[in-house]
Amino acid sequence: MPPQTRGTALRHRLAELRGPDVPAKALDARALAALAANPGCRRRAILDGAGVDKTALAGALGAPSAFGQSQFALTRGNAFEAKVKADGGAELLRLVREHLDPEAESTGRAAAVPDLSAIGPEGRTARTALALREAATAAEDGENSEGGEGSESGKGGQGGGWVLLDHPMLALEVAGSPAFLEPDAVVVHPDGSWTVVEIKSFPMLDGSADPAKVGAAARQAAVYVLALEEVAARLDPAPRVRHDVLLVCPKDFSNLPTASAVDVRKQRAVTARQLARLTRVQDIADALPEGTCFAPDLPAEQLTAAVEAVPATYAPECLSACELAFHCRQRSRAADEVTTLGRAVRAELGGLATVEDVLSAARGESGDAADPAVAALRRAAALRAEALGVPCP
Repeated sequence: MPPQTRGTALRHRLAELRGPDVPAKALDARALAALAANPGCRRRAILDGAGVDKTALAGALGAPSAFGQSQFALTRGNAFEAKVKADGGAELLRLVREHLDPEAESTGRAAAVPDLSAIGPEGRTARTALALREAATAAEDGENSEGGEGSESGKGGQGGGWVLLDHPMLALEVAGSPAFLEPDAVVVHPDGSWTVVEIKSFPMLDGSADPAKVGAAARQAAVYVLALEEVAARLDPAPRVRHDVLLVCPKDFSNLPTASAVDVRKQRAVTARQLARLTRVQDIADALPEGTCFAPDLPAEQLTAAVEAVPATYAPECLSACELAFHCRQRSRAADEVTTLGRAVRAELGGLATVEDVLSAARGESGDAADPAVAALRRAAALRAEALGVPCP
């Protein structure tokens, strides 16, 4: 089947899974980052690939999710972002120079802030691509005109000036459809390279932030890096997209901005692999029973059967990343699965998939004594019995 025909068939199949006349929910960077955080979950892959509204689906299943930011957190985040970008982004550019490009400190040129407004996401995406192309051309022209021998500006490799793109719009193809992404900012350095900026409202205390929140921000920024690389690949020569993104947060308990460079190469690689798997979402769809549909207005029994037809890989981390987490947790607990205890515990237990299997192995009722996991469980049971002064099971 030709690729174009195959893509049309896939889009038709995904529309059937969403339900008749149900519009597709657009993927954003948070959703794509969450996919990378749990790449083995086929349920999330097919639901996101089909554009299913998981919030509405969770409510229809009787397990509504509290996933998402509170209104207070959104307001606080917006106020902090406005502070960081005030005065033409002077403070933001200072942080970029300090943490990512100290060699550019001597440039005295004011930053350019192009107007990125346009009609619709497609228009904004095109306007962003044009602004990036113009910045790359200016940097190249600057290098050619100022980078001669003996030139002081050429000495530092400074070709053009700083350019700040405030809330640009990027597009990334996911499962044959464009996902429109909106980073907080993209900075074009005087040497023509591009940096993604993530502005978050959680604090950096004594120079470090919550590792879990930093990890989530890094995965989200990696999605933007991938989208920027697609824009850069269409230019000749292709500008360098930096893999060190700038994470800007409040300093300690104040509202003053501070920043840290975060290397997202690992997160970028994981996200790229997961997106490549999403392009083969047809394989998951083909394995579903005929007539499977995730439309939220279906009867609860039919909807539950449709969701359960797709295997899920639940872990406690899903509670902060997926709207269906409460439903999947209920099912995981009902099935006595050890994944409810976390991925680390699941990895240590090897082939023991249920809590009953674990307890049985610890009691010596089942399992191979040569299995390291079984041996460790029996040793732990013996130590527990010894500490409590009870007979060893």
